[in-house]
Amino acid sequence: MADQGRRDFCIECRKETEYLLQKKDIVKNIREKDYAFGITVAVCAECGEEISIPGLIDKNIREIDEQYRATEGLVSIDDIEKLMKIYKIGKAPLSLALGFGEVTVPRYLEGQVPSKEYSDVIKAALASPTYMKQKLMENRGKLTSAAYKKAMAAADSVESLFSVSDKMLRVIAYVFEKLEEVTPLMLQKLLYFIQGIYSALHGKPIFVEDCRAWIHGPVYPEVYDLFRDFKYNPIDDARFALLEGTEDALTDDEKGVIDLVANTFGIYGGKVLEKITHNEGPWMETRKGYGDSIPSSEILQKERIMKYYIAVNQTYGIDTEDGLRTYIHDMLEKA
Repeated sequence: MADQGRRDFCIECRKETEYLLQKKDIVKNIREKDYAFGITVAVCAECGEEISIPGLIDKNIREIDEQYRATEGLVSIDDIEKLMKIYKIGKAPLSLALGFGEVTVPRYLEGQVPSKEYSDVIKAALASPTYMKQKLMENRGKLTSAAYKKAMAAADSVESLFSVSDKMLRVIAYVFEKLEEVTPLMLQKLLYFIQGIYSALHGKPIFVEDCRAWIHGPVYPEVYDLFRDFKYNPIDDARFALLEGTEDALTDDEKGVIDLVANTFGIYGGKVLEKITHNEGPWMETRKGYGDSIPSSEILQKERIMKYYIAVNQTYGIDTEDGLRTYIHDMLEKA
């Protein structure tokens, strides 16, 4: 069926006809190597021949460029723009800071494909504020004092912001990959459930951070501080480029537990999850004696969380989604 309202001139039919946009597989040789790409083509609804429409060639160029970079593991233009935003640095100063020629990054932003070597440098800077600080210090003499100070201050800020453990970052990245919308309150509770269920099923905590018994339930202060600095949807913040790909470093067991939590607890909002934690032993026991005020320094011991969820597992079988759903239902009945 033709796309309504989409019409252009077909040289085969010798008239204006409706057309369809379809995907077409092509093979293109780049640097003496064949690559398969999927590109968009316009097809006449009457004769089935391809037709040329405005803007399609540019779209095909972008499609091929994105797929080629993905295949070769090269940074995208979007990646470079994120790097500039994260470290508050212009394209020419960024080029110098990374040890490239002054016009290298500007050319990449215009569409030139970077070499694997230079791409890896950019990817390393995007993945690690510590690495970026190292490059800034190495090339300080090539930058103006103002550009250096501004970028270094941004790197210091990002480095302190992402001061949680690598495993915590990987878990957060995977949670965001599994769930489209996650509020800070919701994330805190999901991390607590992941810690509890993983430790019960595998006999050890998934991450080293200690959970605290705050008034609104279990909270990881380091994660709270991280999200407090994001003024809008965290996923839309350029700094979240620092998390991309980190979820790949999780084990199958770790991903399995996160999948369980995302598919069960993850369908509820933060306030509902808060009610569940308020009816659980670890938070209630830690809360005793503090009335309505719970010191932020009061730790929910990992061992206590593990023992509680081992007991829950014996009753419900929380290694399955059905078991977890039954547990959630019963806990909400108490709320």
